[in-house]
Amino acid sequence: MGETRGVKFPQDVLDRFGSLGVDLPAYFSAGHLGTRMGIEVLEAAPEKVVGTMPVEGNTQPYGLLHGGASAVLAETLGSVGAMLHGGPEKVAVGVDLNCTHHRGLSSGHVTGTATPVHRGRSTATYEIVITDESGRRVCSARLTCLLRDAPQPPATA
Repeated sequence: MGETRGVKFPQDVLDRFGSLGVDLPAYFSAGHLGTRMGIEVLEAAPEKVVGTMPVEGNTQPYGLLHGGASAVLAETLGSVGAMLHGGPEKVAVGVDLNCTHHRGLSSGHVTGTATPVHRGRSTATYEIVITDESGRRVCSARLTCLLRDAPQPPATA
C-alpha cells in the first residue's frame, strides 16, 4: 500500500476549521483509508479541492494504478469539498460515486481536482478529474454527498 502518514491539509484550512472547534486531522487519522493510500490534500476550499496520491503501492496485479485507488482519491477529495461546503455543523456522507478510467499508469503520482457541480442544503455533488504528472486525464469521477447534521457532543453535567 501507499505511505502511512496522515492526510495533509493546507495550514489556512486547518486554522479555519480549528477556530470552529473542528480537528480535521482527527477526521483523517491513521486508521483512515486515505492515509494508507498516501493521499495529500494540497488545496482545500468549497470551490476547489486538489490532492495527490502515489501510484506505487496503489496498483493492481498488473502493476497499473488500481481503479479502486482512483475511486478512493476521488471520494476523498469530493467529500472534503462537500464537508467544507457544509461547514462544521454538517457531516458529508458519500451516497453515489461514478468513475470512468481512461488510461493505465504504472509510476509517479496522480493529481485529483474536485470542483462543485451542485452545492445545496442537503446534497453536494463534485466532479473530480484525476491526471498523471503530464496532465493527461487518468480518471473522471462524480461524487454526490448527503449533508447531514453533525452529531452533537454529549451534554456535560
